[in-house]
Amino acid sequence: MKQFNVQPAFWQIFPEAEIVGLVVDNVDNTGALPAKLLTTANEKAQQWVPNDPISANPVVQDWRKAYQQFKTKKGARSAVENLLKRAKQGKGVTSINPAVDLYNAVALTWAFPIGGQDLTKIQGNIELTVAQGGEEFIPIGEANVESALMGEVIYQDGESVICRCFNWRDSSRVEITSTTHQMIFYMENINPQRHNEVIQALELLQTYLQTYLQVTAKSFQLTKDHPQADLQALLYD
Repeated sequence: MKQFNVQPAFWQIFPEAEIVGLVVDNVDNTGALPAKLLTTANEKAQQWVPNDPISANPVVQDWRKAYQQFKTKKGARSAVENLLKRAKQGKGVTSINPAVDLYNAVALTWAFPIGGQDLTKIQGNIELTVAQGGEEFIPIGEANVESALMGEVIYQDGESVICRCFNWRDSSRVEITSTTHQMIFYMENINPQRHNEVIQALELLQTYLQTYLQVTAKSFQLTKDHPQADLQALLYD
């Protein structure tokens, strides 16, 4: 039975945070999406970062401040800042595979960091916690093993770190590829005033999965008062 657990150490740093997500099975991730989906999302992203420098924009400020609350790898930024920066510079986020393109499109449209992973490759439970230091991690696109820092916010499973520095980079071990058929997606909100927006972002991703990949995703929401979700039950309910 796979569970998603947020540990007390995380809530001590971010007591008002919320994690929302989706699980989905029987996905055919081999097709192609309309090119305009990402093009439009890259255009919409620019409304979130009109000011120069990029750190002068509220959604980026939120995450810059959050990353000051825990130990991070030098230069690490929230995944959503990296996406917004590319859009702002006119470089745009390009296609990877359908499922990844869908969650990137939502991240750009709503300015929330979104992670996506192959649920069949998750060993045991997912935990959002604070690293003891030394936990192993291999970033997507790289082969060298890194070690999490003591005090770093991480996602991990029973084998290793699956996402480092809160939402900076995912692990290559659990990345979504064209052969992935069972997936988990999750996004973090650290600003209580954006609660309605993160719910709308989640619903948009759910709609995209239904529209473009013809699958129905089941949702979950984690808060300090409800820090656990039974992923197995969601998948097979």
